[in-house]
Amino acid sequence: MPMILNFLTIVYVVCAVLLSIYALGTLVLLIIYLRHRHDKLVPPQVQDSDLPKVAVQLPIYNEMYVIERLIDACANLDYPRDRLYIQVLDDSNDETVDLVARKTEALREQGVNIQHIRRPERKGYKAGALAYGLELLREQGVELVTIFDADFMPQQDFLRQTVPFLMADSSLGMVQARWGHLNRDDSILTRWQAVAVDGHFVIEQTARNRAGLLMNFNGTGGVWRIAAIDQAGGWHDDTLTEDLDLSYRAQLEGWHFLYLPDVVVPGELPPHIAAFKQQQARWAKGSIQCMVMLLPQIWRCKRVTMSQRMMATMHLCQYLVHPFIIMMLLITPILLITRSLQSLPLGPLGFAWIAPPLVFVLSQQALYGDWKRRVLELPALVAFGTGIAWTNSNAVISGLFGQKGEFKRTPKYAQKRNGNKYALTMNRNIYFEMFLCAYALWGASVAIRMSPTIVPYLLMYAFAFGMVALWGVRDVWVLRHAKG
Repeated sequence: MPMILNFLTIVYVVCAVLLSIYALGTLVLLIIYLRHRHDKLVPPQVQDSDLPKVAVQLPIYNEMYVIERLIDACANLDYPRDRLYIQVLDDSNDETVDLVARKTEALREQGVNIQHIRRPERKGYKAGALAYGLELLREQGVELVTIFDADFMPQQDFLRQTVPFLMADSSLGMVQARWGHLNRDDSILTRWQAVAVDGHFVIEQTARNRAGLLMNFNGTGGVWRIAAIDQAGGWHDDTLTEDLDLSYRAQLEGWHFLYLPDVVVPGELPPHIAAFKQQQARWAKGSIQCMVMLLPQIWRCKRVTMSQRMMATMHLCQYLVHPFIIMMLLITPILLITRSLQSLPLGPLGFAWIAPPLVFVLSQQALYGDWKRRVLELPALVAFGTGIAWTNSNAVISGLFGQKGEFKRTPKYAQKRNGNKYALTMNRNIYFEMFLCAYALWGASVAIRMSPTIVPYLLMYAFAFGMVALWGVRDVWVLRHAKG
């Protein structure tokens, strides 16, 4: 028994220390952001006659509710018609195919250079579609390619705001814009997601890019130099996050990236918890797959500095936070009962956790005049972010053990909340989340007697897992009721 307790104590301490190191890494990004938050980048002046050929790639799979608005937005981009190519890379097998066919035919009659491209098979998912479309552009003399997922809507001046930077700097391989939100106010779930997305784009991406750290293309709302894609080895389907994978490979080859926080591409946030959890699990698994494949290359690459290596490691390992959270929760009541936890001097580690909330507060302050009201939603952010730890932990473990898995797209909704054929149903993770909620409540009852200061920590976990589970049940009930 003492050996088991010693082992559990060591695991608990290691998890606590690693989580605190991650929080300190966030603090570093926060400090960098504060130094650069007022930096403004103005696009170089370029004559229309000097603009290069640009292709817009739209990789889609069964997107009948959102695809027409995306195609319309791309057709309305302010860019010379003779230098703009639009590829709808359509792997769909439902009504989307006919919708795209009619829309592209109508636009071609209006003089838009748009192609409806169908592959023989959906090999390699999104990465395969992008690579397939890229091959078709080889003979067109296209230099740049921009990518939009089906749930995004680029502003008319998107290319005018991004392409000149690539023209002015031949070492620039990719320009990334900030994500905005089309449906932020749908529910507390979408409002929380908006805060989380804002924190990443306003603070983290700005800090990484301005400090010369390695950053990532976010899969949509960015413009690539095709030469950078080619030199990095092209799109690979070895991971579920092909965007993160290519980003690091391109930077290891010496290409630089640029992030433009003032250029905004609004997108749709998943309005149902099942869709959100599936999206997060794909990102978690893909990030861990990239971690396994890329970290050795990053630490061997001579052109990468020590600070770049350390922050890249934190970036690629960020989803390990979730299994650490689960392990600490499961171990806490055991250590309380045996009075092993009370003697651990871990209090000072808690100070590191001031950084993550500040990221969200400062991102809201930077973007919105009513930021104080929006900050009041931080408890929901903490709850949702913690409550998906079980789903993401499964994804992390799957990635660590090399299980490739299927690329499961995030269902898109537009205004079709009820009766949406793509809506996901409840999965078995809800039962584990309910168990973790009950387990945390039991742990809190133990802590009341053994260590009252830990009670709020355990109650927060109980609330987080319970809320996520009940939200999933609620969504399923609403969907079934709507069908009925």
